[in-house]
This record gives sequence, C-alpha cells and structure tokens, in this order.
Amino acid sequence: MAALEALWNQLIATQAAPPLWLIGVSGLVALVVVGYRPSWHLSRGLITIAHEGGHALAAVLTRRKLRGIRLHSDTSGVTLTRGNPTGPGMMITAAAGYVAPSLVGVGAAWLTSAGYVTLLLWGVLALLACMLLLIRNAFGVVSLLVVGGAVFAVSWFAPADVQGVIAYGAAWFLMLGGVRPILELQGKRRRGRAPDSDADQLARLTRIPGGFWVLVFFVIALAALGYGGYLLVRSEIALPLAFLS
Repeated sequence: MAALEALWNQLIATQAAPPLWLIGVSGLVALVVVGYRPSWHLSRGLITIAHEGGHALAAVLTRRKLRGIRLHSDTSGVTLTRGNPTGPGMMITAAAGYVAPSLVGVGAAWLTSAGYVTLLLWGVLALLACMLLLIRNAFGVVSLLVVGGAVFAVSWFAPADVQGVIAYGAAWFLMLGGVRPILELQGKRRRGRAPDSDADQLARLTRIPGGFWVLVFFVIALAALGYGGYLLVRSEIALPLAFLS
C-alpha cells in the first residue's frame, strides 16, 4: 500500500509552468512541424494514432464489437468494428476520428496547465498500452512501441522542466495537428479522392451532405485550439495582469 500511495503521490504531483515565452516557442515549433510538409509527413502518424484511438474508444463506448486497428506507413489507418451498420453507434464511431486529436489536445492542455505533467505522460502510456492490444499489423505495433518508448523515456529520465516544455509542445501539436487533416480531407473530397471518408460515411448514414460534417469537424477543431490555447497561456498572462491592476 505504501508503494502504491507513493506512486499515486508522484503521479498527482504538480509542476510549475515554464515562462510564457517558452510556452509560445513550443507552440511556434508545433506550428512549424504541422505546417512544413516534410516534418508533417514524419509526424502525421501521431495524429493518426489519436484519430484511430478515437474511433476505437467511440466503438467501445457505443458497445460495438472492436475487431482491431491497423496503422500504415503512409500515415493512414483503419479501425475495424462489427455491429449494426446504421444507427447512433455507427454514427458516433464514424464521427469520433477527426475530432479525437483536437479533443485529446484539449485534455493534454488542461492537465499540463494545471501542472499534472507526470499524470499526463503516464496517462498517455496507459492509453498506448491499451491500443497496442488492438493493433493487427506489424507496422502499427512498431509505431506504438516507438512512441510509447519515447514517452516513457521522457517521463522517467527527463528533468521536470524538460518534461513540462515537451508536454506543452505535445498539447500544441495535437490541437494544431487536429486541424490540418480536416483541411486535407476537404481537399481530397473536392477532387473526388475520398469517397469512403468518415464525412462521406456520415453522409450516407444521416443523408446530410459530407461537406456539413467536414465543417462540423473543422469548427470543433478550431474551438478546441482556441480553448486549449487559452488554457496553456492563461496562468502566465494572469500574473502580469495582476500586477497591472
């Protein structure tokens, strides 16, 4: 019991936020990574992990039978479920993918801004471990092991201030990285290259045009970016404002 209590105390221990300029730099680096095509091609797989994880979680919550997840080297992925091909469960599962990275980013921003960096890192490890049990191809297994190994190394070996900066950067990356795939999706749909996208599946399920669902994804992603960004900078902005008042 003493060991479990010590572990829990370590998990819920809080860390001071880095300076505002460093939070801004971490956001700028994330923006460059997402906006620059070569770095985006290398990092987009992280967004795909969150995307497919969103599908999987939605399937479990709506009691669909989850058959597995595949992650591919071209940064695409697929989550296989079984159940009623129509109805609310299928709709929620289809809708969860594109909004998942942004919502995970907001969660990361909330934990990071509250100082729970260790809890965030170990929470990510737990989610990756659960997802690993569902992976059905070798590339997906390797991808999750590499990402999980990197997160573990940061949580175990990196100094607290380094962990904090990485956590801020990861939150920015998830929220910014949640926007770009939605824009890419609409571009592919415009060229007729995504007939079976999540938006088009929702269109067939609801008889509401796929463009409407892309807009819904985009609005949620922007709202998440705005709110999550506010969470990340609010404590550092409030302090100088308090001196001015």
